[in-house]
Amino acid sequence: MARIWGGILLIPVYLLATLPALAADPLRSWTDGPTKDAIMEFVANVTKEGGPEYIPPEERIAVFDNDGTLWAEKPLYFQLIYAMDMVRDMAPDHPDWEKQEPFASILDGDPRKALEGGKPALMKLMAATHSGMTGNEFQESVSKWLATARHPKYKEPYTEMVYQPMLELLRHLRANGFKTFIVSGGGVDFIRAFAREVYGIPPDQVVGSSLKAEYQVKDGKPSLVKLPEINLIDDKEGKPVGIYQYIGRRPIFAVGNSDGDLQMLEYTTDGEGPRFGLLLHHTDSRREWAYDRDSEVGRLDKALKLAPEKGWTVIDMQDDWRMVFPFEKQ
Repeated sequence: MARIWGGILLIPVYLLATLPALAADPLRSWTDGPTKDAIMEFVANVTKEGGPEYIPPEERIAVFDNDGTLWAEKPLYFQLIYAMDMVRDMAPDHPDWEKQEPFASILDGDPRKALEGGKPALMKLMAATHSGMTGNEFQESVSKWLATARHPKYKEPYTEMVYQPMLELLRHLRANGFKTFIVSGGGVDFIRAFAREVYGIPPDQVVGSSLKAEYQVKDGKPSLVKLPEINLIDDKEGKPVGIYQYIGRRPIFAVGNSDGDLQMLEYTTDGEGPRFGLLLHHTDSRREWAYDRDSEVGRLDKALKLAPEKGWTVIDMQDDWRMVFPFEKQ
């Protein structure tokens, strides 16, 4: 890791050899081909001063979905796994949960059954595990969980279940004057707990689903307490709304992986001037999972059908990515 000493940037010898390669190919984990070429060409065109497609830096807004786009989403959304782990931790203080759904099924080790109650069950679960605390307390809880929890299949920390090619894309866009945002159906406070460290995206550039909050003074100290009431569901039609309310500019570059991202891609690419829509299709059953239309998590159907008509570029994970996760051996 590079260090600053006396105002001088010190770079370890083992990194020096990689610098020419990084400069020559910022998307080195992507397979050479049409998908990679389309991304590189778009970025080059909109950043070429004096060119016909030039877009000034203040308008270079890129939005990324999180679950299934920046990190994996199987076997369940990771935030949902966190909530279920919290139920188990909190259970001794809630003996009534042993006979109350969705908590009873979670405690019995049957998360699928717990979710059979649909949206009401999910909201009950989130209210119990995500509210009644300050935002800082919640983020501390998430950070503590991320430090110890491991993915059930890969046995890696969840923060290692990110997609290396997407990390490179984020860096490439920022190196070319783009401002990168996460626009996710996941909880905004949950994502803010790790977005800067993992993605290089600061908290104020995260848009997500949220609970209402209330200003309270406790022991003479002002704080914001999360309430068990919905503020915004940042999914499907809610994504353009979240972009409008919290970013204030229409993006020119949007990346998603499911029908939950369809409206965000439409909103982005139907604007005037150069636009780019990117859709990740999970096709790699060997290194990750292959799923689309029939998946309970990250269902991709209508958006995949519309992609050719809308001019969206579709990433075939199996063919377009040389590696998927950072921990893969090259």
